[in-house]
Amino acid sequence: MITWQGIHEPRLEQVRLLLSSDQRLRASGRLVAAGPDEQFNASFEVSVGESGQVNRLLLRTATVSEERQCSLSRTEDGAWLVDHGQGAKRETFNGALDVDVQFAVLFNTIPIRRLNLHREEGEFDLPVVWVSLPELSVKVVTQSYKTMSVGDDVSVVRFKSGGFEQKIKVDQNGLVLDYPLISKRI
Repeated sequence: MITWQGIHEPRLEQVRLLLSSDQRLRASGRLVAAGPDEQFNASFEVSVGESGQVNRLLLRTATVSEERQCSLSRTEDGAWLVDHGQGAKRETFNGALDVDVQFAVLFNTIPIRRLNLHREEGEFDLPVVWVSLPELSVKVVTQSYKTMSVGDDVSVVRFKSGGFEQKIKVDQNGLVLDYPLISKRI
């Protein structure tokens, strides 16, 4: 189990994570936001294949007034099936291999591990399927990852999306340790 705590917002993310020696990853987790402006919980299950690409993501959110769900599945031909409970819609999302869920720092680990940025220098601009919380709206965005330093225990990877930029510290497995202004592993 891995737990991250929000830095400036009362938020907690806890994940049960299974890593393999290749790029595969399976995780189930929960995120709870308890701030004055945002109060919700979200649960997720994500499956990453041996090549490091997201195969499937299931998300559920609950607020005081409603519950929502969404599933994203990547097909063999690289398209995505997005289902909010009214039937799946097929999307290409510019060939995205990764998914990022708002506020959930686990999802930064996936491209970092796939691209081996925690072990060697690299820089990549990626199309990413981005999911908002708690609304579960889905869109494609461009995110950038660049290795800033590689260490035995801690590496630093710069993350950029839109006008946002941050240097994320990750451990030897590429798992987020510290995401300044967002979350810190406890």
